Amino acid sequence: MVNDMQNMQSNNTFSADLSRCFLPAKLNGLSLKNRFIKAGTFEGMTAGGIPTQALQDFHGKMADGGIAMTTLGYCAVENDGRINEDMMYMHEGISPQLTALIKDLHQRGTKVSGQMGHCGGFSKNKQLSKRRPLGPSFGLNALGLADGMFFCDKMTLKDIDNLVQAYHDAALFMKSVGFDCVEIHFGHGYGLCQFMSPKTNKRKDEYGGSLENRMRLPLRVLKAVRAAVGDDFPVIGKISLTEGVRGGLDYDDAVKISQMLDAGGIDGIVTSGGTSTMNPMIMFHGDNILPAMLKTEKSPMMRLIMRLAGPFMFRSYPYKELYFLQQAKRIREAVNCNMIYVGGASSNESFELLMQAGFDFIQLGRSLLSDWDLPTQAGNNATYKSRCLHCNECVATIELDDGVHCTRF
Repeated sequence: MVNDMQNMQSNNTFSADLSRCFLPAKLNGLSLKNRFIKAGTFEGMTAGGIPTQALQDFHGKMADGGIAMTTLGYCAVENDGRINEDMMYMHEGISPQLTALIKDLHQRGTKVSGQMGHCGGFSKNKQLSKRRPLGPSFGLNALGLADGMFFCDKMTLKDIDNLVQAYHDAALFMKSVGFDCVEIHFGHGYGLCQFMSPKTNKRKDEYGGSLENRMRLPLRVLKAVRAAVGDDFPVIGKISLTEGVRGGLDYDDAVKISQMLDAGGIDGIVTSGGTSTMNPMIMFHGDNILPAMLKTEKSPMMRLIMRLAGPFMFRSYPYKELYFLQQAKRIREAVNCNMIYVGGASSNESFELLMQAGFDFIQLGRSLLSDWDLPTQAGNNATYKSRCLHCNECVATIELDDGVHCTRF
């Protein structure tokens, strides 16, 4: 396989930097056949919280297309960590389905990562064990407004301890069913990010105030996950380079956060951006996602809220290749762990630039929806460029019955 890839690259005059993308690499104790990783995205294929055949087929397609590792998006660490009841959470009840799915992907030659998530204080999950979702502080539950879930409550110290334990137990479970890697979600305004951000964390105790205090919970979670999976098992984390809102996390914070995670023993940092409930467009760039989301949103009340919030929440960020590159390079210079780039990488020209800039792996999202066999295509053609139009219509398809997919190809 490696020799075939080397021959293809040689025949297409690949540079040494571009060739690195297609050769084996190590992530802690895990060997990967190339440097391409499917980014974690909620697929909308876990009805009732159970992994489906459609989910297996979706990731199987990516595996057949040559991806080194695919990521199962949003593996909630507990029931109350789900945004809605159709997301899966890590428990023994879904062990047979997950084990079979991962075994199938392994047989196709692809490793499997699980994105460990918790929604924190924004949720529309009607199966919550508590009256309200829990976040770092009392506040508005923007996602639950249309479902009559208007507020979130402040976590007690016991709640925080329980959350750390939930991450530990979920990591144990994920390793037991065959995951090769876990990705802790520290970004996009989800639960851990809510503690990290001064916009949402108004606590006056040891978990609030300074950045060091606001990082106390994320670092405890990282330590607990590491203790669960062991020293050789890859633990990576996704951060937001910026939340893109006044009073939120910014690019300078991201450098300090990355250094803390690096010192805490993380194996790799994924440099994304934005926050799902306040400024989601930063993570996408391209056509505005609001029109597509209005088409697929089933709740009239939520459609009204989205229209009213649209001018403030769904801002314009025209697409350009490698839109996070300059800020991600600042992280590369500040840490020693692996750097995993995500954000507007959809051509061999971009892949080559990322290797030149010292990034270790590349996460792909939208471009894999339009070109599921991107690694194979790119390995056959030195001038490869994805068909993805960055129309962002795929973002809204997670609410459809057939789950996330490209609407154009």
